[in-house]
Amino acid sequence: MAFKTIIVALSNSHSDLDLVIQALTEFHLTSKTRVILSHVVATEKSDLDREADQPEPEGKNISVGEFEKQLQVYREKLPCTTEVEVVIGDPTEEIVRLSNIYNADLIVIGSRGLKGINRILQGSISSEVVAEANCSVFVFKQR
Repeated sequence: MAFKTIIVALSNSHSDLDLVIQALTEFHLTSKTRVILSHVVATEKSDLDREADQPEPEGKNISVGEFEKQLQVYREKLPCTTEVEVVIGDPTEEIVRLSNIYNADLIVIGSRGLKGINRILQGSISSEVVAEANCSVFVFKQR
């Protein structure tokens, strides 16, 4: 199946960025495909909310400048039109909003693979996006 517009939701960890190209190779990207590489900077929460809603990621975080350089490398590797969207807000809301703005056919998002009590405490952005999106969602697990 060929998709016209794909939103790729990225975190700023090396493991997430490296998996993006692997996940996108699952799809038949052509010169007519439009890929929007997006990153949501989560809004500040109260100290009580922050621990459960914004856990420390397991992968190594990278600086914004390094993140932008890495995005440029990936943009050059993709055989299609690419754009970058960096927004501030609630990750689920912003990813769904971007998919609606761009009339996306697909959202590609990573999952930390949390289970049990960790999933309850830390929440799942990918599950929320699947529930709220108006298009298909491809969730890839980080290993």
